[in-house]
Amino acid sequence: MSAGALAHDHHHDSESTDVFGFWLYILTDCILFASLFATYLVLNHPDAYGPAFKEHVNLAYVLWETFLLLGSNFTFGLSVLSLNKGKLAMTQFWLVLTFILGAGFVGMEINEFVALAHEGFHWQASGAASAFFTLVGTHGLHVSFGLLWILITIFQLPIFKVSQIMKRRIIYLGLFWNFLDIVWIFLFSIVYLMGAV
Repeated sequence: MSAGALAHDHHHDSESTDVFGFWLYILTDCILFASLFATYLVLNHPDAYGPAFKEHVNLAYVLWETFLLLGSNFTFGLSVLSLNKGKLAMTQFWLVLTFILGAGFVGMEINEFVALAHEGFHWQASGAASAFFTLVGTHGLHVSFGLLWILITIFQLPIFKVSQIMKRRIIYLGLFWNFLDIVWIFLFSIVYLMGAV
């Protein structure tokens, strides 16, 4: 077997390992969020001790948060399309817009947490409250790490240009960002909408 064929096999094995590792990470995140959802649902029931979340839900505010996060997913998709067309500047533009929308989401979530704490629905108020803050806060922390990843990608684009490496990195980032949107849809439906009823 020639040296070129060996190098190609090694490169292919490395990519397969990357893909497997990334999907393994997403799977562990699914398990993490499933556990947090289960904990929240067990602790949050009508007879639970402490203040009821229903009195503190501001659906209009959370809907704006949802629009920001879903909008960031749309702009991220546009960045991928721009990258596939070889338009580096447009890719960066859409990534910057994605970052701004995602940062707005995180800012609104922090503001929501502060407002809830001032209203008496804080971490120590009850098991249901601590489960709420852990679940929603874990999602917010993931979004924050995603924002850091987006920022790093924005600065890497002028260095690596439109290359296979950047395309692969942006695909992984896109899968992660889409995963966070899916988790948020469950959060919005189960925690906020059911919590308001």
